[in-house]
Amino acid sequence: MAWNEPGNNNNNNDNDPWKNRGKDQGPPDLDELFKDLGNRFNGLFGGKSGSGGSSSGSGKGGIGLSLIVVVAIVVWFLSGWYTIREAERGVVLTFGEYSGLQEPGLRFNPTFIDKVIPVDVQTVRTLPAAGFMLTQDENVVRVEMEVQYRVVDPKQYLFSTPNPDNSLHQATDSALRFVIGNSNMDAILTAGREVVRQQTWRELEKVIEPYNLGLTIVDVNFKDARPPEEVKEAFDDAISAREDEIRYINEAKAYASEVEPRARGQVNRMVQEATAYKQGKILAAEGQVAKFEQLLPQYKAAPEVTRQRLYLETMEQVFSNTSKVLVDTEGSGNMMYLPLDKIIQKQNSNAPVTVERPAANYNTGSTSTPTRQTTTRSGRSDRFDNGRD
Repeated sequence: MAWNEPGNNNNNNDNDPWKNRGKDQGPPDLDELFKDLGNRFNGLFGGKSGSGGSSSGSGKGGIGLSLIVVVAIVVWFLSGWYTIREAERGVVLTFGEYSGLQEPGLRFNPTFIDKVIPVDVQTVRTLPAAGFMLTQDENVVRVEMEVQYRVVDPKQYLFSTPNPDNSLHQATDSALRFVIGNSNMDAILTAGREVVRQQTWRELEKVIEPYNLGLTIVDVNFKDARPPEEVKEAFDDAISAREDEIRYINEAKAYASEVEPRARGQVNRMVQEATAYKQGKILAAEGQVAKFEQLLPQYKAAPEVTRQRLYLETMEQVFSNTSKVLVDTEGSGNMMYLPLDKIIQKQNSNAPVTVERPAANYNTGSTSTPTRQTTTRSGRSDRFDNGRD
């Protein structure tokens, strides 16, 4: 039966919970609760509880509380200082929301209000990618590639995707498989490696651009590409043949680069010599014409003397260029020929030198058999004249 039901008049006062507070049946008094907590807190700092020491305990408790507050403020202030390195940028979050970037140096942010996440923006990071891939000509090749990148936008790097490094790895694998799938195996293993590298770089940049990862690709290195082990020897031979072909072509180009300038130089020299020869001949002819023009008045004045002088000068020029000597003996009608060139050639040998003397009679017009005279180094000579001693 409830305490306030009719018919229970005798026990109404006893069952009323709001009238029996002294019996701990009602709600607690808040003033007493705060007083009890204050006494316990003062007891921690040497205060005394009870009615007699309430005033002194309250004073000491206030001093202790103030001291704790001051120490907490100092600790909070000191904990807000931090340093951002030269290669980093600090991403500041105020109550979890992005509020700006911090430059390198000593910075202060209030603890429990701002949070700073340092991000390295200068270090070049490396991401490997490898795997067996199918080429355009339906061959399987294992490709190894290395992507070098760095962070350029810390905000996008932290908040655009949950894991930007993993997203870049997936994009690299996708771009590489796309390029390999549109290339022939021979090109991948030999001369087309550079083309594959550049195409992969361009395709990777196009893939990551919509995601705003805050990254930039520094370089893409094509490390290795090899066929399966079952056909590796045949492809090695093909690669060696291609390398030999390139080497021979380079050697031929080097030889052509060496010979062609030399030939052009010889052509230019010959042209210059021909031009000089032509100019020399023209100038010599002009000099002879000028000489004859100067000689003409003298010839008209004294034709016989001028004719004789020209003859002597001409004969002097002719005989000055020969080593042969003709001796004309007066009265005999014979002319003796001395081969001085042969004498000079045979001067160090004992071989005899034959001297021919035509026995022509210029007076009678008759000819006789030539007289031969043999001369040795000892000066002895034997003469045979028409078989006579």
